[in-house]
Amino acid sequence: MSAVATTDPNAKSKPGIFLGLTMGLLAAAIGALYSVYATYGLARGLKPADMTFLRTGVAGLLTLPVLLYHLRIDAEVLKGQWRRWLGVAVLAGPLFAVLIFTAFQFAPPSHGAVFPFAAMSVAGTIFAAIFLADPLTKRKMLGIGIVMAGLLTLSGISAASLTGRASIGDMLFIAAGSLWAGFGVVMRRFRLDPILATTVAGVFGLAVYVPFYFATEGVDRLAHADGSLLAIEVWVQGALAGAGTVYTYAKAVQILGAARAAIFPALIPGLATLMGWPVLGHIPTLTEAIGLTLAIVGLLVTVTHGVLPDGRSSQTT
Repeated sequence: MSAVATTDPNAKSKPGIFLGLTMGLLAAAIGALYSVYATYGLARGLKPADMTFLRTGVAGLLTLPVLLYHLRIDAEVLKGQWRRWLGVAVLAGPLFAVLIFTAFQFAPPSHGAVFPFAAMSVAGTIFAAIFLADPLTKRKMLGIGIVMAGLLTLSGISAASLTGRASIGDMLFIAAGSLWAGFGVVMRRFRLDPILATTVAGVFGLAVYVPFYFATEGVDRLAHADGSLLAIEVWVQGALAGAGTVYTYAKAVQILGAARAAIFPALIPGLATLMGWPVLGHIPTLTEAIGLTLAIVGLLVTVTHGVLPDGRSSQTT
């Protein structure tokens, strides 16, 4: 067994393109659900550290058996490429969640709907051009421009919110988005297995962040939290976001390429607005609907670039 996959044989077929689009949309949908229930949990007494703990701890426990299995049957797969797997762990592991939640301590929610996802799209495209020789075409730039216009429309961000304190949060948002874009590039560059990538990121979080959480936060707050709330957050933050997002995004990268996959996160704010209707009671406005529509149009402009009539992809990466 090898952790380095060759180019997906389905990547140049119509079913392969469809699977890639499905994985990208699933990653965006899970990210939106994660965002909605993070707001839900924070409003009910949980803290950002609790959310990160649930995400890393549950995902780590779920993926630990997979890691042990691979170590038993072919340990060299991991040991021989430990630098690459360490890169995956750093880029897609707990640091991403820590940066996002810390950023919200400085910047308003409207900034959180723009900066991390814009960074994912822009950095993902630039990184792919630099490290994967994926041409930075006019169509890609047009698609990203439309996506960013959608994000700005959706968030309702104003010049008055661009303060010195908010800029700290904005830089953290951009750093988090750039990490995620880098994760996609590493996956594509070295043709890494999405399942093993999910496993490495999950177990790394379990080994690094969980002890840190116990030492700095303790368990008192979670011990006194409502049981139904914890059950929901364990499922959404841990199983879906902690493991599901990493796998679906990595699979989208494997099929579509890093630059295309980096556009899908731009759908998260709009999808979160729709999902927040039944969960948080927030009714989407016309402006939010326009923003989501623009983000979808930008996604389609970018993702369908280079797809030939028979379904083959002309993307070299």
